[in-house]
Amino acid sequence: MPVQPRPSAAVMLLRDTQRGPEVFMVRRSTRSAFMPDVYVFPGGVVMEEDRAIEVELQLCLSVAETAADPEGRTRLGNGLRVAALRELFEEANVLLAYTTDQKMLAVDGQTLARFASYRHLLHQQQGSMKELLTNEQLVLATEQLHYFSHWITPEASPRRYDTHFFLAKAPGAQEAIYDQLETSDGIWVAPGEALKRYEAGTFNLAFPTIYQLRELEVFPTVQAALVAADQHYVKTQRPVMVEKDGQTQIIMPE
Repeated sequence: MPVQPRPSAAVMLLRDTQRGPEVFMVRRSTRSAFMPDVYVFPGGVVMEEDRAIEVELQLCLSVAETAADPEGRTRLGNGLRVAALRELFEEANVLLAYTTDQKMLAVDGQTLARFASYRHLLHQQQGSMKELLTNEQLVLATEQLHYFSHWITPEASPRRYDTHFFLAKAPGAQEAIYDQLETSDGIWVAPGEALKRYEAGTFNLAFPTIYQLRELEVFPTVQAALVAADQHYVKTQRPVMVEKDGQTQIIMPE
């Protein structure tokens, strides 16, 4: 019987440059049990606290329905959006949240150490996102996540994830930094450049990531990507594992 896939979420954090959009990616540690030494988007599994936070309306903003998700797969209460934002903070040091004056959180020299401490506690599983939000009087910017893709790990895989991917624009007053624990590198890279490095054998990528980078590289600006994400229905992608020439390969059924 196939392993039940675990609900998870990831964020493609984007920024505009003179050469076009770049996306932030982290390199998983060589010691990782899942996809070691591979560049991925910050993300992870949904925790029970993520669901609890989403039903407390004072901790996150409501999310409007879009053509991308008419069934409400990522509506508040499922935990996916808070999981995505929490993992983005843990793995990339970026917290998409609003202050009491309804401005996007800015982390400066005076607050850097304090937020680094919150991040450390989350890494050690000694703190919680709710404590951070309550202490800092923040509201998560759940509406800033634009649903982009949905992938389910092949049934034959010993570790399976039901992963929802979101696009988000990077805030101007925060710096993306990898965590140095589960990941060993963090890089801003143009989607097309990442694919070129992959083809050259210098940039390891997972099967779904290759597809997503191909979809991202067509957009001239971050805004164009966000608008397109809201307007296009997100299909569930279900790759399969097959044996070919004595090797296991992942392919799309179609």
